[in-house]
Amino acid sequence: MSNQSMEVKVKELLELKRMKEELEAEIAAVEDEIKKVMGDEETLFAGAFKVSWKTFTSSRLDSTALKKALPEIAAQFTKQTTARRFSVN
Repeated sequence: MSNQSMEVKVKELLELKRMKEELEAEIAAVEDEIKKVMGDEETLFAGAFKVSWKTFTSSRLDSTALKKALPEIAAQFTKQTTARRFSVN
């Protein structure tokens, strides 16, 4: 592909990303409206739809604390990966 055709593709990509951000903001706003109506309730029935907004607990490893408290063990179980980062500036 020539640089000119790539420029068109990059512009298309940036426009699609802008549209995605707008949609994500709209989705978040509608979700917030529903959550506001739900208040402390975990379940809402809206016609044929059942909406759930439930509290849950998860456990995650605090790698920063582990590296601080037991750096040798943290290093022993640290896996390095390689990837390529795509960006448009």
